[in-house]
Amino acid sequence: MSFWTAIFLIVLVIAIAEVFKAKYRSEKGITRDYMGNEKFAESKDDPAAQRELEDLRERIKVLERIATDGNSLDAKETRRISAEIEALRDKQVEKDN
Repeated sequence: MSFWTAIFLIVLVIAIAEVFKAKYRSEKGITRDYMGNEKFAESKDDPAAQRELEDLRERIKVLERIATDGNSLDAKETRRISAEIEALRDKQVEKDN
C-alpha cells in the first residue's frame, strides 16, 4: 500500500465516522450552537417547556411595557410624587441645619 492510499483510507474512515456521528446526534436531538457547544434540542411536545416559554414571553411583554411607558400619565404622576417627596426631604434637611 502506498503512502497516498493510506492517507485516502484514513480520510475516508474519518468522513464515514463523522456521517455516523451526525446521524446519531440528529436522532437523539443533540444540536450545536454557534460556538460549537452541544445541547439537547427542546421538544415541541414538552408541555412544561411550552408553559415556561409562554411565561417568559409574558414577562418580556411586561418589561417592554415598563420600558416604553415612561411618558404615560401614571409615570408622570409617579415622577411628580417622587419630586415632591424629594423636595420635602430637602426642606427637612434645611430645617435640621
